[in-house]
Amino acid sequence: MTSPFPGRREARPAHPEGRGSAVRRTPWVWTRLVATPSATLLAAVLAFVAVLPATALPRALDRGADQALRDSLHAGGPARTSLYATAESRPDAPSPKDLDEQLAALVARTGPSFRLAASGPVHGAIGDKPRTLANPELAVLDEQPPQANLLFLPRAAEHARLVEGRWPGGGAGDGPIPVALSKSAADTLKAKVGTVLKPLDGLSLPVTAEVVGLYTAQDPAGAYWTDLACATKACMPAKACATKPCAPPSAGWLVSALVGPDALEKIAPWGHGSRDFWRLPVDTDRLRVDTLPRVTDEVSALVAGPTASGLALETGRPDLRITSEILRLFGEARAEQQAAAPLAAIGPAGLGGVALVVFLLAAGLTGDRRRDELLLLRARGGSRAGILRRLLAEGSVTVLPAAVIAAAAALVLLPTPRLAPALLAAGAVTLVALLAFPVRAFVLLSAPRGPAPRRRLVAEFLVVAATVAAVAEVRRRGVAPAGAGLDPLLVAAPLLIALSGGLVLARIQPLAVGALAWAGARRAGVVGFIGLARAARGSGGRTARPSVLPLIALLLAVTTGGFGAAVLTGVDESRLRVARSEAGGDVQVAAPPGETVPKEFARAAGALPGVRTSLGVRVDAEAHVFDTDRGSVPATVIVAEPAAYAELARTAGRGGFDPAVLAGADGGAPVPALFSKDLSGSVSDRAYRVRLGNGADLQVRQAAVVDGTPARPGAASATIVLPAGPVAARIPHAADPTHWFAVGRADPDRVRELIRENAPASADRFLVNTSTEVAARLDSGPLQHAAGRLFLASLAGAAGFALLAVLLGLVRASPERGALLARLRTMGLRPRQGIALVLTESLPQVLAAALGGFLTAAAAVAVLGSSVDLSALVGVDVPAGLRLTVPPVLVPALGMAALAALAVLVEAAVSGRRQIITELRAGDQR
Repeated sequence: MTSPFPGRREARPAHPEGRGSAVRRTPWVWTRLVATPSATLLAAVLAFVAVLPATALPRALDRGADQALRDSLHAGGPARTSLYATAESRPDAPSPKDLDEQLAALVARTGPSFRLAASGPVHGAIGDKPRTLANPELAVLDEQPPQANLLFLPRAAEHARLVEGRWPGGGAGDGPIPVALSKSAADTLKAKVGTVLKPLDGLSLPVTAEVVGLYTAQDPAGAYWTDLACATKACMPAKACATKPCAPPSAGWLVSALVGPDALEKIAPWGHGSRDFWRLPVDTDRLRVDTLPRVTDEVSALVAGPTASGLALETGRPDLRITSEILRLFGEARAEQQAAAPLAAIGPAGLGGVALVVFLLAAGLTGDRRRDELLLLRARGGSRAGILRRLLAEGSVTVLPAAVIAAAAALVLLPTPRLAPALLAAGAVTLVALLAFPVRAFVLLSAPRGPAPRRRLVAEFLVVAATVAAVAEVRRRGVAPAGAGLDPLLVAAPLLIALSGGLVLARIQPLAVGALAWAGARRAGVVGFIGLARAARGSGGRTARPSVLPLIALLLAVTTGGFGAAVLTGVDESRLRVARSEAGGDVQVAAPPGETVPKEFARAAGALPGVRTSLGVRVDAEAHVFDTDRGSVPATVIVAEPAAYAELARTAGRGGFDPAVLAGADGGAPVPALFSKDLSGSVSDRAYRVRLGNGADLQVRQAAVVDGTPARPGAASATIVLPAGPVAARIPHAADPTHWFAVGRADPDRVRELIRENAPASADRFLVNTSTEVAARLDSGPLQHAAGRLFLASLAGAAGFALLAVLLGLVRASPERGALLARLRTMGLRPRQGIALVLTESLPQVLAAALGGFLTAAAAVAVLGSSVDLSALVGVDVPAGLRLTVPPVLVPALGMAALAALAVLVEAAVSGRRQIITELRAGDQR
């Protein structure tokens, strides 16, 4: 037998044999769980599927943000993620020990929030200026003699391999300074072991350098040799070397020769002074977004703060300067993540809203099923506090283990050091799952209150007012300003629009369905009328109206899905526009200077699958326009076939025009031309002389004004577009194409293959640029991928919870519906008619939710679209704004309606017959 009801004490009955032994008691919680295994399992499963995404989503966000940060830092390379410290070399006998001590002081001041990379610091000394060499046997570049600088790297032998001679040592006397050159630099300069490098200009002391060894870097592209490229090979002019330019423009070959520790003091006389340098590479693999503010503060203190001042005093070098580009990279990464945060949070917010509705529905279903039991416990003397304590204990046995397992699974499957957000989210969802039914029970056990339509009306008015205020504020100020992070208004506004739409639809639906029921009453058959009448008045147990919770769950899911789909579609469209603008269409092939595109290639490429329009274009960047208001103006002349060029301009989104304006150039009349905006203000309707790059002159007149040309993306020079036919007729070869453009999805590899087939001699010098490759580069960032995956996962979760809400609504109405079907069965209702009645009763809400979700999603995009900035997800700055298109918003609505209708059909087919049989056997007790 079960234990006494909560709050009551019962006298212990005497033992039959007269001994006063206690009656064995069965735990009340265990009895309840065993008595309702299906409800127990449902509560555990619901808690598991709710806590799992709640724990996983923050960790997925952290992982995506951390990976995006690291990738952006890796793209800059070690040169941009290192701390550079420089100071003038000590005039009084500099030594390697002094450099090592300064390095130890610098390393001691790094951290604790960041660490140095495993490649380790790089330090040494280098001359301020290179010396021009006078050796006649050395190779020259552009008739300029080579230059050499002296460089001291204490640990160079650990990162290089000696291939000839020896490492430099000695050199403290008056003889030549022993130096080592890289094998590549020596081969370029035609130097060898034993070559004495002689400066061209005079020195205060007759200093020379002798090559005593040749080496090769173990990893020339590795982190150690970053900014030391002249030490691994001969550099071209104006290459960077050890944090500063090593050679001015128009200089000859430049090499850095390694010296030994004994020759450290000889660097300054050779290099007109010398500087000590220390490069500290930051370990970017350990950086995380949550620790970025602390790292920024510590690096800022090193660059220009108290730490920098302390180091200058500690090292005795007042001119010590520390610089780094990593702070700017940190700022760019944080700005990009903060810009993407509102868009990435919309999906999880919608999922959370739908999950909350499901919990409320589950609590309402459980409350309806156990209402009589709870009232009986209360009538037999149980206190509300005692009943609630036992309900909490009952829920803890099912909810807590499932929540712990779900949270542990998410923590294991998505490892990341940051635990707090995931655990807080898991705890919040667990608390909701645990308290939903006790709160519902508390309401049931409270004193009954009469109907309060005014309270409901006031609550609905407050929701609508909050929605209007949120939308107005977002439209007024746009998204949160840069650096503000997550914008709660932009995240909450679509959900508030969906909630307001659900409340309005809940008011309209009964009236509309009631009108349909009134019309159905005039037709033969009762199935349609009964189903529509029950849908209009509500069939959820004791309710007097249809439950609004399943409707709101569907609306939230559809609105979130539609708004998110519109955002992703807008991102793809913006990325494609940017890619087409950069590529000048979908495919661009540029011939090497002085050459033209082969006709055989143009014909073959134009016939490739996916190519809709193709054309050859002549691009002359050396033309001039005469007799303008500004005199002779340099211009770029584009010669193309008008119709195909107009299609190309329309596709690229730049320079669009009506091809008919380029017609009418018969005889000797001036050729009609398109003038760019910056040039049109200097001309009028009269004819002008254009001199092409080959010296030929042509008379042209302005026919229209365009905003640029897709043939030269980003070019700021004046542009003139001419029709190919009249130009070719007047000036031979003036229309021979230097570029080939195509509109359509052509295979880039096949295009390059055709170039190799038709221009084998110069195929490597042809430039091929396609919109698909540009879009792929823009879409390669982990931030964009993480946002897309997060939205899809949130949409799938919201759809699942919305379907669960529909099923819970059907289950809640199943007792009353089963009784009705049983009565109608005794009157001759056929099984198919029973299924039709269930569908007629349930589908109006599903279809209304799909339509309402489509309208609310479209409304959210329409009213909030102007405030959405997609630049962070596109990968490049684009104009703010989200365009409303029907397909992205309609597809989630139709998909959700189809899934919900399928769920209703399956539930009606599976449970309808069983409910009828159960009711017929048990009789009607209602």
